[in-house]
Formats: sequence, structure tokens, C-alpha cells
Amino acid sequence: MVGKKAEKKDTSSVRDLARDAYERVRSAIQDGQLSIGERVTEAELAARFGVSRTPIREAIARLEADGLLTNEPRRGLIVTDLSHQQIVELYTMREILEGAAARLTAQSASDTELATLANLVEAEGRFLDNPSKLSDINRNFHHLLTLAAHNRYLLRSLNQLSITMSLLPSLLHEGDRAVIAHEQHASIMAALSKRDGETAERIVRQHVRDSQRHRMLIMLGTHSGPDTD
Repeated sequence: MVGKKAEKKDTSSVRDLARDAYERVRSAIQDGQLSIGERVTEAELAARFGVSRTPIREAIARLEADGLLTNEPRRGLIVTDLSHQQIVELYTMREILEGAAARLTAQSASDTELATLANLVEAEGRFLDNPSKLSDINRNFHHLLTLAAHNRYLLRSLNQLSITMSLLPSLLHEGDRAVIAHEQHASIMAALSKRDGETAERIVRQHVRDSQRHRMLIMLGTHSGPDTD
């Protein structure tokens, strides 16, 4: 009995270490500490984050499943470098899912949730010249917009999508796109306040299309302006 308890405790400890390793590597990718396209190895990651190779191995498997790491022929394991087609597909799904979230939020959000969203939009207007703060507010706005839809399956899909989207660098702080995105957020909020799901969905979908268009123009080197959130 004692042996089984000890074995269960050891297994739980390994899972905790693997979960922690996953979060730390994922954060390093999202923060740019691990660059897009950078080659990584199990041994290097274990040494870098000060953990044994077993939890790192489990973390890598999960990160590959999430699409953050890719095992490429002749190169080995790298931080995923999304192709043009993958980016198009991500934005297509984001438009569909976030549009649906906005429609559902207009129908299902509590008054408290709508008030919190309104506060975020109001705060955003005060931090348009603060990239770090602006990015946090933007992320919170979109996350709460999803939570307030009160649909666990939609939330799960968008959470998975956001993990892959985190491979794309934020360009919200460049040029006047922060101002335009803020205006769009305010329009979304106005529709939500009226419980107008159709309008909220339409604006969100346009918001995401604008984000994709600016990113693609920047990738093509034909536009010096910014991307949106």
C-alpha cells in the first residue's frame, strides 16, 4: 500500500513538472525568448529550464500537439514558423469563431460582464501609447468576449486557436492601427450594449479581416503601417 502511494505521488510529481515545463517553454516562445524557426533540443531545453529530460519530453509532445514546435526533416525540432497558408487558415477560423462569440455574448453576457468589457475599452483609450499595457488590455478584451459567450465548446476552440496565434508577433503598437482597433472595439461594445448580436458579429468579423489584411501587407513588404490585435 505504501509503495502504491509513493508511486502515485511520484507520477503526480512528474505531471506537475511536465506541466510547469510546458508553461515555461510556451511562455518563452510567446515572449520571443525562443525565436520563430529556432532549432531546439530536448537536452538544451532541459538545461535551460533546469529540469530533467522526462518532464521536458512530455512538454515537447504537448507543444508539438499545440503546433508551437515542429519536427522538420533535416532540421529537427524547431519553433514553428507558420506558412502563409497556415496564417490565412488561422485568420479564417478566428473570424468565424470570434464572430460567433460576439453574437452569443450579445445574447448571453451578464450585465457585469458587459460592464467589464466596457471598462476595458475605456481603459484602452488611455494607453494607446503604451504598447505593453495596450497588448494586455487587448488580450483581456478578446478573452472576456469569448468567456461571456458562455459556450464551453467555443471557448475550447478559441483557446486552442489563440495558442497557435501567439506565434504571430503583435503589431498593434505600430502606426495608427492601435487607434483604429480601439475604435472598432468601441463599436463592438456599443453593439453588445444594445444586445445586437448581428451587428456585433459583423464588426468583429471586419475587425479580424482588417488584422489579416494589414499583416499580409506587412509580410509582403508593401505596407509600413501596423497590424491590429
